Amino acid sequence: MHGPIADQTESPIAVTDNPPVAALGRVLSVCNNIIVVLAALALIAACIILSYSVLGRALFHSPNYWQDEAAVFLLVGATFMTSAYVQSQRGHVSIEAFVGLLSARANAVRLWLVDVASFLFCAFFAWKSWTLAHEAYVDGQVSNSVWSPPLAIPYVLMALGMTLLCVQILLQIIVPLTGGSRR
Repeated sequence: MHGPIADQTESPIAVTDNPPVAALGRVLSVCNNIIVVLAALALIAACIILSYSVLGRALFHSPNYWQDEAAVFLLVGATFMTSAYVQSQRGHVSIEAFVGLLSARANAVRLWLVDVASFLFCAFFAWKSWTLAHEAYVDGQVSNSVWSPPLAIPYVLMALGMTLLCVQILLQIIVPLTGGSRR
């Protein structure tokens, strides 16, 4: 949609001489690629479900008890589970006004500081998501619809996605500290 941005011209693959960090980067990359394919299938399924819902109501006047919630669960899962992939591509919204004003070294420091702040926020979000998922599971919380699916499903997807995002951001924080770079 737009050309390369100065701080995004590099490949998202982390290069470091630290074997555990490099292994974590490879594992996370494979995991992210698998999740992106599954999320694409979830989005297609959500489109099919919502189209079926509209056609079912319009043509056959049939009630839809499960379609909206199933589509929302799929969309929540696709959104949160792919957040680590988006972060690995540096695809999240960022303020790019500073990129041209700062030196390459200052931009590297800026990105690192943003990653640290993002990690702190996302770690808190992940922790709260896990507590929410645990409460929903233990209390047997279900949605208020006739279908009544367990609310632990979207909460666990949210918590897993935020946890993967934290791991991705942590990797981006650690790589420069281990003398690595992004290739």
